[in-house]
Amino acid sequence: MISVNDLKNGLTLDLDNGLWTVVEFLHVKPGKGAAFVRTKLKNVESGNVIEKTFRAGEKVAKAMLDRREMQYLYKEGKEYVMMDNESYEQVQLTEAQIGDGVKYLKENLIVQVLMHDSRILGVDLPAHVELEVIDTPPAEKGNTAQGGTKPAKTETGAVVNVPFFVNNGDIIRVDTRTNEYLDRC
Repeated sequence: MISVNDLKNGLTLDLDNGLWTVVEFLHVKPGKGAAFVRTKLKNVESGNVIEKTFRAGEKVAKAMLDRREMQYLYKEGKEYVMMDNESYEQVQLTEAQIGDGVKYLKENLIVQVLMHDSRILGVDLPAHVELEVIDTPPAEKGNTAQGGTKPAKTETGAVVNVPFFVNNGDIIRVDTRTNEYLDRC
């Protein structure tokens, strides 16, 4: 149990109706009355965001989350097979458990799997991945003056806007959080 006075952004709480991550918090000390803590909480499973107010000094349960390093092996039907790097146990995840990150999954990619009581909550990808461009229109002479971009399809199916000088077969680095082109490798 921790005091609501010790809340931090990103902390996960185990409240009566599920697991909630602190998105933001504010300690309020009104001129009259007792102090309180106003929070925005995001449900770990559904993604719903609620606002909840706690009395100052109130105790809440901190969720014990386990981050396991796993390696993506392959896709089997609609499921993605991951291997725990410590126990070598294989786990199958659905697209819903991985989220938008499926478009960056490349064989042998190391990811962090977030677990609570042996239940998988989600997957954290590395900040950036290196992907090969498999389909992008050719650059036209003279269209680089404005520094524009063109769409490029990568080997995993992700579509990223890239500069005109990127060609088919190039390896590019992509930010997995924003889906932005970072550089050419």
